[in-house]
Amino acid sequence: MAVGEPAGAGGPPPATPAPASWRTRPLLAAGFLTAFGAHAIAANLGRYATSHHASLLELGVLLALYDGAEVLLKPAFGALADRIGARPVLIGGLLGFAVASAGFVLAGEQDALAAARLAQGAAAAAFSPAAAALIARFSPTAQRGRAFGSYGAWKGLGYTTGPLLGGGLIALGGFRLLFTALAALGLGVAVWTAMALPAAPPLPRTRQTVLGLARRLAQPSFLQPVLALAGATAALSAGVGFLPVRGAQAGLGPLATGAAASLLALAAALVQPRAGRAHDTGRLPVPTGMAAGLALAAAGFTAAVVLPSLPGLLLAGLAVGSGAGLVTPLGFAALAATAPPGRLGQTMGAAEVGRELGDAGGPLLVGAIAGVAGLGLGIGLLGLAGTLLLTATASNWRQQAT
Repeated sequence: MAVGEPAGAGGPPPATPAPASWRTRPLLAAGFLTAFGAHAIAANLGRYATSHHASLLELGVLLALYDGAEVLLKPAFGALADRIGARPVLIGGLLGFAVASAGFVLAGEQDALAAARLAQGAAAAAFSPAAAALIARFSPTAQRGRAFGSYGAWKGLGYTTGPLLGGGLIALGGFRLLFTALAALGLGVAVWTAMALPAAPPLPRTRQTVLGLARRLAQPSFLQPVLALAGATAALSAGVGFLPVRGAQAGLGPLATGAAASLLALAAALVQPRAGRAHDTGRLPVPTGMAAGLALAAAGFTAAVVLPSLPGLLLAGLAVGSGAGLVTPLGFAALAATAPPGRLGQTMGAAEVGRELGDAGGPLLVGAIAGVAGLGLGIGLLGLAGTLLLTATASNWRQQAT
């Protein structure tokens, strides 16, 4: 039997010469693509379900297919990136996304939407952890926070513009036009990546047993950043979904509630690069920053409950977005710093599963408390705030400043 890596073994992977910044910009485009593709479709599936007389169950399945494929496949594609190199996995995933989108256009939306959505999610499961691994690989250790902050900002831009631009494309030409645009975007990013991104051969790896992997993923150096990342993603998804509802309950119109959701996304996108730079210069240690970010998001949800007015809702959006923006680059920088040599893809793939679970778990927790338990949306948001505070404590427990 192969000898597994010692528990907690890791440290930064061997240094790879940093290429010119323009050569790694396709990685930012890949981050934008996965976020834009997911939200441009998801935000408009209700329109599709209505026009095709689909049930709420069918709508739920369509919404879950993309994320479900990512949860199941990201660890496998992350491990594949370690084995054959992240660059071919990234390019293959981008081409797969383009093919899945083009397949819908050719097949027709009536029968192909579910299959196209599943295939897009599988392709994103390939190129998303590969892109994160390559960002860590090409970034000097002292600049990883900034690099992951920029990557997160471009993903945030995709989340922000996806619903609006997706809705505009559908209004002009239906889902066929949206999927045509996604196919062109995926193909364009794949070609750009193949032409510009430097080669990144696989790093040497020690052999690893399943028990060795389980021990490594159970270490605080992995679990604490992943918990924080899951909490941040839960805050973002619940904020985008429920802050507008809270505003509507207080009598605010769609313009005001939409402004709160947009402010949340904008704050997250703007804070991430700045948080990354602060970490790189030693002004923002990882444990302190992650705990502060989660506490700030919790304060935002509390403000939405105790100040159900336009100023309170805007303050909530600003706090939740800024808090999540603090956590994301620090969490990924911490994971990159402790990943064993040759296991960056596997580490990022496993961490992305935690983020996806937080993405689904945040709204589910609020909905369960508010709806199933019959306690109301305010109590549901306070329940999430309490959970974020507990997560902040867990993510900071016995961690040393990084």
